[in-house]
Amino acid sequence: MYFGRSIGSVSCLLITLLLSTSCERSSLQSDAVVAAEESNNEEGYSIVCTIGMIADVVRVIAADTATVEAIIGEGVDPHLYKPTRDALLKLSAADVVFYNGLLLEGKITDLLAAASDKKPVQAVTELIGENSSYLLADGDNDSHYDPHVWMDVQGWMQIIPVICDTLCEFAPRHAEKYAKNASAYQRQLEALDNYAKNVLSTIPAKQRVLVTAHDAFNYLGRAYGISVRGIQGISTESEAGLRDLENLVDFIVEKQIPAVFVESSVADKNVRALVEGAQARGHPVVIGGKLYSDAMGAPGTYSGTYIGMVDHNITTIASALGGSAKGFKENIPHEL
Repeated sequence: MYFGRSIGSVSCLLITLLLSTSCERSSLQSDAVVAAEESNNEEGYSIVCTIGMIADVVRVIAADTATVEAIIGEGVDPHLYKPTRDALLKLSAADVVFYNGLLLEGKITDLLAAASDKKPVQAVTELIGENSSYLLADGDNDSHYDPHVWMDVQGWMQIIPVICDTLCEFAPRHAEKYAKNASAYQRQLEALDNYAKNVLSTIPAKQRVLVTAHDAFNYLGRAYGISVRGIQGISTESEAGLRDLENLVDFIVEKQIPAVFVESSVADKNVRALVEGAQARGHPVVIGGKLYSDAMGAPGTYSGTYIGMVDHNITTIASALGGSAKGFKENIPHEL
């Protein structure tokens, strides 16, 4: 939700309706939204998002009606991110702000709360957060939820109506365009989800284990039937001890896991220590590739989009663990 406002409980039927017909403007608007509209900022307005995975979805839905930027960029760990002066200026100047929620951006939560007095500041996981049976617990802190919901494409689809609703409230003259874009993008994500299910199912049963630098892939594991082990916890602020590494080496050797994975936003020294430990015990495990966990690829590249990020991860995992993957890129439904 954006601070001080809730769009309420939305059923699956209503979500579908929002995407297939139009984004209807809520009759109960916050003072921030009303003030924004009265300032006549609908044309060429500015949207700032915390992470790239959100910015990419917002960019698809908003299209050419707004400029969209992420303040936490390529290869940057949001768990440890400290806002720069430039980021503060962008947050201050933005007309609309989107963030993940679920404490992913813990270090800038106070800044988001302060900004919400003057503009819409919206958590995209609002609908997901209303379904506690979907959310996974944070293994480091049972009172918190795992924020890495973008790893499950079905789960990440639930941010689409939240973004669409917020944009329609701010710029209602573009509501029809937003609804059309949201609906088309959902169909693309449905195709991506099917690709992930089909490709990961080709990995031999005994090799369906994903070992990575930190516990960012639990939603992926649950959605697509992969066991997941991370060296560090949900947050990269947690440290892995020597005993943790030794236990994981034991696991890799015992299960004869063929590959482990580094992450683009996390130092690779612990993963390389696993490889060395397993090889010292006669098991030739390799680094199967670099995965995108808390950040996407470089802006302007395929992996710098949410679809490209997921495609890269799924294809890399399946290929390294003995499955068959040709890539999703050539099969994206091009409707936007």
